[in-house]
Amino acid sequence: MKLYDLTLSGNCYKVRLLAALIGLPLELVPVDFLAGDHKRAPVIELNPLGQLPALEDGAVVLRDSQAILVYLARKHGGEAWLPTEPEPLARVMQWLSTAANEVQHGPADARLVDKFGLPLDKPSTLRTSDFILPLLDRHLATRDWLELGRPTIADIAVFPYVALAPEGGVSLDGYAHINRWIARIKALPGYVAMPGTE
Repeated sequence: MKLYDLTLSGNCYKVRLLAALIGLPLELVPVDFLAGDHKRAPVIELNPLGQLPALEDGAVVLRDSQAILVYLARKHGGEAWLPTEPEPLARVMQWLSTAANEVQHGPADARLVDKFGLPLDKPSTLRTSDFILPLLDRHLATRDWLELGRPTIADIAVFPYVALAPEGGVSLDGYAHINRWIARIKALPGYVAMPGTE
């Protein structure tokens, strides 16, 4: 199983983290993003959007970190990481949407501006961060994990760009529940870090 990977990408890290937590070996294929290799073969043939990550599992080729998390959880992680019953499944999936929307357009995009110089609307990223982080902190005030009383791919999807928020000038000071949740994730057996989450 090959993961076309960028070390500094939080979306690639989601896949590496889940694989580590479930004990799934991955062959990492580094992609030179600055050289534009994500816009050339073989990556562009695997993901026409020219984005990372991309996963190749035999004849199965998938793009998008959330979709890859679902695939790996269902194929290798069992009910623990992604349940099949309708309500708990939906509860997990709603956080995958949050990861792809509010977290991406808030702390993740703020990091793209500050760390990588992308010409995004920084004030907009801060407004979105100021919306989603208090909501997340309130949610975690009454629970250890995002849903179901245990770690699921909901936590894996949301964690990286929240933990990396300070790299985009988004402080996590004052978010005690988020910080405790981050510490719980880091304490999971098999946890691996990425640069910025140490």
